[in-house]
Amino acid sequence: MTPKTVLSMEQALALPSATLRFVQLGWRVIRIEAVTPGRDFPGDPNRYIGARVVDEDRHSYFIAPNVGKEAIALNLKEPAGREALHRIIGALDVDIFCCNTMPGRYQSLGIDYETLARVKPGLIWAGISAMGPDYPDYPGYDPAVQALAGFMELTGAADGPPTLSGIPLVDLKAGDEVYAGVCLALAEKAESGEGKRIDVSMLQAAASWLITTLPLVDFDCDPSEVTRSGNEHRKFIPTNAYKTKDGFVYMAQGSNVQWQRFIAIPKFAGLATIERETNNGRLKDRVKLHADIAAIMAGHATAELLDDLSAAQIAHAPINTIAGVIDMEALQNVLTRTETPDGKAVRMQPPAVDVEGQSGDMPFPAKYGADTDEVLTEAGYGAEELNALRAGGIIPDAPK
Repeated sequence: MTPKTVLSMEQALALPSATLRFVQLGWRVIRIEAVTPGRDFPGDPNRYIGARVVDEDRHSYFIAPNVGKEAIALNLKEPAGREALHRIIGALDVDIFCCNTMPGRYQSLGIDYETLARVKPGLIWAGISAMGPDYPDYPGYDPAVQALAGFMELTGAADGPPTLSGIPLVDLKAGDEVYAGVCLALAEKAESGEGKRIDVSMLQAAASWLITTLPLVDFDCDPSEVTRSGNEHRKFIPTNAYKTKDGFVYMAQGSNVQWQRFIAIPKFAGLATIERETNNGRLKDRVKLHADIAAIMAGHATAELLDDLSAAQIAHAPINTIAGVIDMEALQNVLTRTETPDGKAVRMQPPAVDVEGQSGDMPFPAKYGADTDEVLTEAGYGAEELNALRAGGIIPDAPK
């Protein structure tokens, strides 16, 4: 596919995670941040989250989602800022425009689909919001939507409080839906020549993942089936995390055949009963069965148990630290990388899938507004016009 140009009014994580996938394809991504005169911390708030990595507007939480992107800043609350946006879209032949602000602000900022489609016929437009355009003023961040969509009700110990996921699942799911939607729209455009509007609701995207729980409500299920169950699987028994002599092992069994291979391991042979021959029988006996397995596992070292389960071809894993994950042999050839301005190598998450021709090495994120003058010059602005925009608070001062 011919590389595309993406203009993205983005902040936080949901949309930057989507446009990062375009960067990984080798596409040009220009991120727009706000110009807000008088603000001490301009632009994307995520620039200032985490440890200071390089300077005051590039902290650790900001780095990985924003490598390989150009950074411009515009004051879209002013007509001159909106005009600049529209000139960029036309002059740079932008293929895709993305945003993740509340839908109630689209028209006032001049970024609504109807306006931009007039500027550039055939434009693909994608927006992420908490609950879609039908709820134009509803704000949303990942943790709040995890709560709203029931994720927290399903996460944590059965006798404990609702718990947030350890990763921002909803942000990343919404970002992936933008990526998928844009790719589909490009395929459709190749046939029709027409652009498309894509609206991603974080709530709807999150709820689409409730495939194993939400339909159970109409099956008159037991309440225990749609609430927290700790590290257990609600249906496939035994699937759980077990403490060993020196750590933990997670074991997952998905069939009666696997159970037979499990109890063929000598140390687990005593677990066999007629009732436990089927998954439904093991489900009825799950409390005692988990306790019996836990008692055996606690008497053996993690490495020994992993060897046993591997020989029996039963799905299992140690519970890795994140430092352990980044050092896994299976990931070494797929990790992405960047380099700080002072030459420090930084390993990052791999792309979700391998795509022929994609690069694993990406430039370090740009400073706030660093590419504004260059992009506007490319759009036809002269030096005097840039000075006037700067004097009027439409673009920021040139970075030092």
